[in-house]
Amino acid sequence: MKVLLTGATGYLGEKLCRRLLKEGHTVRAFVRSTSDLSSLPSHGDDGAFELAYGHVNDYPSLVRAFFGCQVIFHVAALVEPWLPDPSRFFSVNVEGLKNVLQACRETTTVEKIIYTSSFFALGSTDGYVADENQIHPEKFFCTQYEKSKVLADKVALQAAAEGLPIVVVYPGVIYGPGKATAGNVVARMMVERFNGRLPGYVGSGNDKFSFSHVEDVVDGHIAAMHKGRVGERYLLTGENASFVHVFDVAAIITNTKRPWFHIPMWMVEAYGWISILFSRITGKLPLISPPTVYTMRHQWAYSCEKARVELGYNPRSLKDGLEEPQNTSFQDGALPWMSFLMEQKYHLIREIIQHNSVTIANVDS
Repeated sequence: MKVLLTGATGYLGEKLCRRLLKEGHTVRAFVRSTSDLSSLPSHGDDGAFELAYGHVNDYPSLVRAFFGCQVIFHVAALVEPWLPDPSRFFSVNVEGLKNVLQACRETTTVEKIIYTSSFFALGSTDGYVADENQIHPEKFFCTQYEKSKVLADKVALQAAAEGLPIVVVYPGVIYGPGKATAGNVVARMMVERFNGRLPGYVGSGNDKFSFSHVEDVVDGHIAAMHKGRVGERYLLTGENASFVHVFDVAAIITNTKRPWFHIPMWMVEAYGWISILFSRITGKLPLISPPTVYTMRHQWAYSCEKARVELGYNPRSLKDGLEEPQNTSFQDGALPWMSFLMEQKYHLIREIIQHNSVTIANVDS
């Protein structure tokens, strides 16, 4: 089967690309001209893997890339907690999806579309566990990214109602082995935590997220291609846990001390506003922002029972998933991935610790 994959150079996309090739499919990776292709497989003589250059906002490039493909995996998305120009979220995540779906309509060979949404599209679950039947109330959005994914979901479901063969999947907070490269700040922060150099919790521990191991999410995508019912939605989530629990499990696995203090959320939010100010001056994205804090103040817990029953989805426990990277070397940079949410927490703790250390040093001198 010939498969087109957007977002192939991303963390999830790269692993999905390799799994599809391993299954014997012919894969065409849709990439930007500026994309770093180092994580992708090399071109083989068998023609099983090829590149198509373009952008989700460049409609003609999508039509050319989709030609002759039976399955479209639309994984590409702009994922950030905050951007100075929020319109970019909607340009890529909403308008880009519209272009992808229209290109599918024009491509007679397309038999199935797997669209990777986000748990944010379903909304928060404060005090309960939700499933695919939850509809985002749209009264408040923690981030503009969340809002863009809600709007994109409407586009996808409307397309399904009109007869387009689309299946929507919703991963949780993705983690798993990954290289601590310059572009993977999250992995570098995990090194700090797993080596015991980040001693603090963020908040009281009342937050809750659904953690998905990256290989489980890949399994879910493959199963959605083979077994997913057209027009249906599937949560590819895992264990629901607070970040306090994640930190504690990490401490047990690595035989390091558990964090010994909590940073109050009001302090985190104040830090976020200061970071936004400096971001507007320097042009660099902040490592923490108020939208991230708003997200941390809610719970995002979900049930993947539907995917278990219909797709055979079988996510591993958080403990099992976090233990796996211990089979590789920290020196090689192989460690868990915790998405941008984890990045914000770990980097914030480190920044505050470093700031306090400088302050103490100045007083002592």
